[in-house]
Amino acid sequence: MLDYEVLKVIWWLFIGVLLAGFAIMDGQDMGIGTLLPFLGKNDDEKRIMINAVAPHWDGNQVWFITGGGAIFAAWPLIYATSFSGFYWAMLLVLFALFFRPVGFDYRSKVENTTWRSTWDWLLFVGSVVPPIVCGVAFGNLLQGVPFHFDDNLRSFYTGSFWALLNPFALLCGIVSICIFISQGANYLVLRSVGDLQSKAAKCSQIAGFLYAVLFILAGIWVYFGIKGYVITSAIDPAMLPNPLNKTVEIQDGAWFANFAKYPVLWVLPVLAVAGGVLSSLFISGKKAGWAIICSSLAMIGTVFTPLAAMFPFLMPSSTNLASSLTAWDCTSSHTTLFVMFCVTLIFLPIVLLYTGWAYKVLSGKLTPKVIQDNSKNLY
Repeated sequence: MLDYEVLKVIWWLFIGVLLAGFAIMDGQDMGIGTLLPFLGKNDDEKRIMINAVAPHWDGNQVWFITGGGAIFAAWPLIYATSFSGFYWAMLLVLFALFFRPVGFDYRSKVENTTWRSTWDWLLFVGSVVPPIVCGVAFGNLLQGVPFHFDDNLRSFYTGSFWALLNPFALLCGIVSICIFISQGANYLVLRSVGDLQSKAAKCSQIAGFLYAVLFILAGIWVYFGIKGYVITSAIDPAMLPNPLNKTVEIQDGAWFANFAKYPVLWVLPVLAVAGGVLSSLFISGKKAGWAIICSSLAMIGTVFTPLAAMFPFLMPSSTNLASSLTAWDCTSSHTTLFVMFCVTLIFLPIVLLYTGWAYKVLSGKLTPKVIQDNSKNLY
């Protein structure tokens, strides 16, 4: 059986992979959903956009659901604290997500302009809100979250919903939605033709470059304007869960300490910026496959850069530094992590194979003629 310390690191990595998988896969349908009311000039073009992603959205959503389930099982204190503290933000995401399955299924069932336009905007809401909120959440984690534990490890959140919408967190939200739009637009270029394809390529170019610029700006802001957290007491990586058994200090530049100690980690932010720029360059030549690869790499860099910067911190506390949750002191038992590890090794390859097969079967260009000839059988 693997050591407890090793399993804690593995699950930090696995949950990062699940979050990156959510960004890459759901980035396609949420990116296209965000563009839906603006890019399609007529109903055929809008149905092309919807049918490019509608057969896959629920499969893509598995990454999001599995990520939440993995956090619940591997990091129960993170799950309890974040889902309580970010309660209204979570509800906002949940209610926004309601519009997606209903919108995909019901939009084209009534041939009425007002009906379809309404669902277009509801699909927009269901697509734009989750990535923005996820970005805002990462922005707040980097600044510290106002919560603390009592002696019985009951968590208390002392912040408010509106306090989450601070300038830095909103910048992170914009960074997030920009790369989602780039990913979705790249996929639309792959699946469409003609004027719609050209407009999607233009949107991807703008979103990719804007993402790269804002990502760099966010990094500069962190370096000069946001203090990081450091554990100053001895800590046993194999310890049982108890976040109060440590001392923590806030220091300037602490979020860059891991990059200074392990220079190889600079690959992550470089991957993010280079991926966004290269995606824009490739899509300008309609090389959608390469553009998708680059925007996907940018998403991996976007997710893992803050995770690597904060490690071992997962949810720093701004009101009681000792209550900060780390990868060492908020995990489930050794047995739980090991059983989950074995299950993941079995089922993750199956999910990847099935996803690849589904995309292969449903590949090909969508044109106005395809939509018109199969109007009753498509979304």
